[in-house]
Amino acid sequence: MTFAAFSRAPNRRRTEAWLLCGVVVITLGGYACTGLSMQDRLPAGFTGFALGIVLLAAVAHLAVRRWAARADPLLLPLALLLTGLGLVLMHRLDITYIAEPRLRIAPAGNGQLVWTAIGVAACVGLLLVLRDHRWLQRYLYLMMAVALVLLMAPAFSSADQFGAKRWIMLGPLSIQPGEFVKIMIAVFFAGYLTMSRDALALSGRRVLGVRLPPGRQLGPIATIWMLSLLVLIFERDLGTSLIFFGLFVIMLYMATERISWVVCGLLMAVVGAMVVGSLEPHVHGRVVAWQHPMDAFTQAGRAAGQSQQLGQALFSFGSGGIAGTGLGQGHPELVGFAGNSDFILTTVGEELGLAGVMAVLLLYALLAQRGFHIALLARDPFGKLLAAGLAGALVLQVFVVTGGVTGLIPLTGKALPFLAKGGSSMVANWLMVALLIRISDTAQRRHEPVAPQQGLASSVFP
Repeated sequence: MTFAAFSRAPNRRRTEAWLLCGVVVITLGGYACTGLSMQDRLPAGFTGFALGIVLLAAVAHLAVRRWAARADPLLLPLALLLTGLGLVLMHRLDITYIAEPRLRIAPAGNGQLVWTAIGVAACVGLLLVLRDHRWLQRYLYLMMAVALVLLMAPAFSSADQFGAKRWIMLGPLSIQPGEFVKIMIAVFFAGYLTMSRDALALSGRRVLGVRLPPGRQLGPIATIWMLSLLVLIFERDLGTSLIFFGLFVIMLYMATERISWVVCGLLMAVVGAMVVGSLEPHVHGRVVAWQHPMDAFTQAGRAAGQSQQLGQALFSFGSGGIAGTGLGQGHPELVGFAGNSDFILTTVGEELGLAGVMAVLLLYALLAQRGFHIALLARDPFGKLLAAGLAGALVLQVFVVTGGVTGLIPLTGKALPFLAKGGSSMVANWLMVALLIRISDTAQRRHEPVAPQQGLASSVFP
């Protein structure tokens, strides 16, 4: 192995270490500024929080250095920065929730820090156990069966919260299986499309310049379409349904490069959404609230029980302007109980302004870009599709959440990855990061020259 190839891994980890130092400084700085702005002192427990963040960064970095030394150096810092920003924002909201008991909203910052530790531990554990991502191909159908069980389980649960059934209650804990299902489905789609790529890409007849897929090949997309509609009907979970179906269409296009699949997918999505939106009361209510967000402030809207959350979110974005009011100087608590979950982006928009929102979205865009870059580097088709699918799932979730709280599309009830409150979401997203790290490490190793064997002339190897 050449000296350049040998030194590439230490350089990558050194870059990652410096970036993590910057992430720790930004997170602790934001945490301290929040306390100084709202309480004129450092937050209580600042030392413990600082030790926790430093420990999480150090453990994750050492694990990557030990078991994935050639992985992309940006994945871990980006994920930890988004997580740290979320913890800062939840701490800011907790101060208000504690000061105003009338809101009846329990603080979530300490619990989210615990879930962050669990997520990082899951990431480290997956890197330790999964030494080659291709091992997942052995269990595609088992994984898909488990995913379908988890996907449909909330429909038979009594946990109907906020109009939707997306949780499984296990005593005091609630689990949102849809967050884990998106990863399992991405793994299954990657394996299935790797095996069926030629049949999906080369067959079909051309109509009006567009090669349409044959009827027998429409079976998979029709099945996924029906499953997404069942989720939408029985669980009233618009966000999971959109991500589920959209992920399949994205990966199908990446595998076949046929625009006809995208056309069919979009048409089926529009038809399904229109039918369910007109028949299912909860989904229809969200569409009406999206179309007329300010009606909730009228007497007729209050009588109909329309939520004011979207209207308050739009006011928050408007009052933030370009630079925002400053951490702790806004009123994000007016959004209500979803301020630290579905609507946490409104806190960014109000107190950090348009500049803060764009910075957060750029962090997501950069994380997704690294995922697509890893897909380009991967040598095996399964790794390519899996990395692209995970990055696509991230983009879809950020889009449906951001679009919902800004009034671009109806609200979906999903949480922003890493940023918002949610234990299931936090653990699932860190597992996604672990998979991307593993694929990146494997891809980078295959791009390096093979080391010459002892006793042979190095000129034999190019």
